[in-house]
Amino acid sequence: MESVEAIYQYAWLIPVLPLLGAAIVGMGLISYNEATNRLRKPVAVFIVSLIGAAMTLSIMLLVSQLQGHAPYTYLIEWASAGDFHIDMGFTVDHITSLMLVIVTTVALLVMIYTDGYMAHDPSYVRFYAYLSLFSSSMLGLVVSPNLLQVYVFWELVGMCSYLLIGYWYDRDGAADACQKAFVTNRVGDFGLLLGMLGLFWATGTFEFELMGSRLSELVSTGVLSAGLAALFAGLVFMGPMAKSAQFPLHVWLPDAMEGPTPISALIHAATMVAAGVFLIARMYPVFENIPTVMNIIAWTGTITAFLGASIAITQNDIKKGLAFSTMSQLGYMVMAMGVGAYTAGLFHLMTHAYFKAMLFLGSGSVIHGMEEVVGHDPALAQDMRLMGGLRKYMPITSITFLIGTLAISGLPPFAGFWSKDEILGSVFAVNPIMWAIGWLTAGVTAFYMFRMYFSTFEGEFRGNDASLRKSVKVQSLQMAGASMGPGAMSAQELKVESAHGDHEHSHAELPHESVLSMTFPLMMLAVPSALIGLVGTPFANYFEAFIHPAGEALTVAEIAEEFDMSEFVRMAGASVAISVAGIVLAVLMYRLNKIDPSAIANKIKPLYNLSLNKWYIDDIYREVFIKGTRNLAKSVLNVDVKIVDGIVNLTGFVTLVTGEGLKYFENGRAQFYVLIVFGAVLGLVFVSGLG
Repeated sequence: MESVEAIYQYAWLIPVLPLLGAAIVGMGLISYNEATNRLRKPVAVFIVSLIGAAMTLSIMLLVSQLQGHAPYTYLIEWASAGDFHIDMGFTVDHITSLMLVIVTTVALLVMIYTDGYMAHDPSYVRFYAYLSLFSSSMLGLVVSPNLLQVYVFWELVGMCSYLLIGYWYDRDGAADACQKAFVTNRVGDFGLLLGMLGLFWATGTFEFELMGSRLSELVSTGVLSAGLAALFAGLVFMGPMAKSAQFPLHVWLPDAMEGPTPISALIHAATMVAAGVFLIARMYPVFENIPTVMNIIAWTGTITAFLGASIAITQNDIKKGLAFSTMSQLGYMVMAMGVGAYTAGLFHLMTHAYFKAMLFLGSGSVIHGMEEVVGHDPALAQDMRLMGGLRKYMPITSITFLIGTLAISGLPPFAGFWSKDEILGSVFAVNPIMWAIGWLTAGVTAFYMFRMYFSTFEGEFRGNDASLRKSVKVQSLQMAGASMGPGAMSAQELKVESAHGDHEHSHAELPHESVLSMTFPLMMLAVPSALIGLVGTPFANYFEAFIHPAGEALTVAEIAEEFDMSEFVRMAGASVAISVAGIVLAVLMYRLNKIDPSAIANKIKPLYNLSLNKWYIDDIYREVFIKGTRNLAKSVLNVDVKIVDGIVNLTGFVTLVTGEGLKYFENGRAQFYVLIVFGAVLGLVFVSGLG
């Protein structure tokens, strides 16, 4: 038992090990840049070994928790003044141990994959330092015992995402995208900070459980109004709304694709976006007693799930399609949290982390292969219209991508089926309208994912068609110019680019399978993508028995007793039926070519354009916020120049004129001063005489 206890005492090493790696490599880059950049393989081995050690420790903690070890918390006093105390430390409980394993396993595989994907990048070492710092920040967030410490690591995660999305900072698109992510997240984080301070003012603590119980007590005794409690909790939810890309703060996520693919896999699978859902789970003691906020959370998730799926249908960029898919799946998790399906939301977080990481890494493998043919131009290498038939050239990538597609489409026995079905079942019991939107979204998800699979891996390879390449290049540049978003170009640049766009040097006629360091993580992730859902089947729900809200300890047998087979068959049957309908439609359109997608797009042109232009939300934000802010700044400048400066200048002018005038009166002659006094007295007498 003492050895088990020792593991807990060293749990602080889990976030510290990758932090140490990032610090050592970072210091090397700052002090001995050229020498450190030459140590590519040693740096990769060093960073991967540290995250591997953190993963081993995480697995040991999870096993210990599974065996029934009590949660462990270690605190030190960080600041105190009178009655005011702030503690920092770490906590290891069921949800922490699970999240630690998810983050470290995905991070380890992403880091192994990075060696192959970034092999030709001159800043390979810097990328590893960023990855290590990012992993450390997320792990620190997961072990945080209170809301204040969560906030510290929350901001660190945001900073790392800024560095990684803007990794290729010499590209306009990447520079703009990381700023967009940073600013959008600042909006959410400002709300989180206000809510956090409001809750501390009301309850006097940052501890999750204590905050929830004290807040309930204050509202029930009438000391604090229910409206104010809802306001504080709602402001806290703004943080997860931005981090987990929930409507209306979702706009940064698709542009985050400007970063290298390994970071897309890490940000959009197990770390940054999952942090929002994790915080909702941690703040559950506060949220669950405020029905208004729970409703807001549920509806936000529902709208986001449908919005993301409806936009993903028309995307041609494989990474952007997956980004909107991530947004949609996060919507499901947030919806589950909002209706009280705490364990279902966390279960989907776990299954999604594995299959979405695999899908993103699979897309990176495809892009890597395409770059050999079309050159290092993201507009061409990531466009599915130039792919097709890749299954023949990239069999491992193809099989793993298909497993991920089946998992996210919610087909049994793959992981996504169990977690998504549990969410839909829980939602149906609370709100059938919400369930209907979630159910419809499941069908749309299956359709766009199989559209993606067929367009990429089936049919004939289209990447060598010069006229198609030119057409795709011009269209992508026009879209960039029309949207004036990240990487947008002027009309003159568009002409130059379209004229020279096809001169990109390419090296091969056909793509080929990626190296082992890239295919190995894909094969490893395929296993949980296919099987991990089996730990949460309704017949024997080990996941729910392990991850349950505090104070509701359950056994697998008790959960199985509550299970209603006929209800499960109805719910599961409905969700599988809609998924199969989506797949059949994708087969008819993109595999058998029985239905012409462009003909349908022309018939419903307004709806097609609505989806293609992301519901015009970016355009609305540009007009209202960006241009509005600029106009406001111009108005303020005019006020400053014409009124404020005018008043100051007038004051100076009056002082100058009066000074010039008065100097003639200050001549030092007593007779002259007597004359002035005599004149003033005469004036007063005259005025009083008139009165």
